[in-house]
Amino acid sequence: MTRVAILGGSGYTALELIKLLLRHPEVEIVALTSRQEDRPHIAEVHPSLAGRLDLSLEPADPESLADRADCVFSCLPHAASAEICKSLLDRGLKVVDFSADYRLDCPEMFATWYATEHVDPDRLTEVPYGLPELFREQIRTAQLVANPGCYPTSAVLALAPLLSAGLIEPTDMMIDSKSGVSGAGRALRLSTLYPECNESISAYNIGGHRHTPEIELILAKIAGIADAPAAGRFDAQRPAATDVEVVFSPHLTPMDRGILTTAYSRPTRDVTAAELTEVLAAFYRDEPFVRVADRLPGTKDVATTNFCDIAVRVVRGRVVTVSAIDNLVKGASGAAVQNFNLMFGYDETTALL
Repeated sequence: MTRVAILGGSGYTALELIKLLLRHPEVEIVALTSRQEDRPHIAEVHPSLAGRLDLSLEPADPESLADRADCVFSCLPHAASAEICKSLLDRGLKVVDFSADYRLDCPEMFATWYATEHVDPDRLTEVPYGLPELFREQIRTAQLVANPGCYPTSAVLALAPLLSAGLIEPTDMMIDSKSGVSGAGRALRLSTLYPECNESISAYNIGGHRHTPEIELILAKIAGIADAPAAGRFDAQRPAATDVEVVFSPHLTPMDRGILTTAYSRPTRDVTAAELTEVLAAFYRDEPFVRVADRLPGTKDVATTNFCDIAVRVVRGRVVTVSAIDNLVKGASGAAVQNFNLMFGYDETTALL
């Protein structure tokens, strides 16, 4: 039995994580923390958990958590997470970090995109990126895993096999993603109020979204190993040998959950949709949570699941790859449980199927 603590228990990803871990036969949730001054019962914060978990939110004390837990899931915001994660790691705990604090391997890049200096820069090059489909072996032996962003998960899974096989150019890629409102988190803001976002779809942060460098970094690592076989996997620590250029356009869509990503890339030679589908299918043949199909996916096909559905077309000299995930599950908490299972030697699909 693995004892688990969750930092930042009041958010949507924490709720999804708790629901998944309550189904896990080898997990005991021992602590939930919050930066709120009061100590509400979890059922007051998330009424759907009434009668299912008898814990109150408490302040995050690394010393106390180290005495009670074996693993910590940090659902804290960017720039706040690394500070406490550093203390927990120094005390020997394993950590799955939901924030972006350990996703970029360069402190200068982090400071540029997140407008703050990194508090634990020496660890950045040691932390595997938490996409098991690409970095499974590094995750198995890690003390800390950087859980991916939801948009990057949908984009990277769609493009990685084709980049690995050298079938698409690593530059001039356009990624159009549409996300449900839960992707903005639970904090009150004008843009996610019901009268603002209902019956409306809007683009935001084009050219400036913080997931852009994350997408480019992981795709660059893959593109830098151009001679790897299609069924191969990648060394998370190997530097990129090829530049990647991405135009990333995120959109807010009036639905609770889900991400649909359409990625446009240039083929390196004449290809057909059938050939590209075969490459995708071969790459993900043994992956329990990626489904490659001829039909174009929709967000309802993957809602509340840890699946990523992918399809590909060739249109007027462009490769068009479409993927769908649930942003709260495969895009966050489901991926975190998948990583946790690998880190502790449990079957990767436990609590997720």
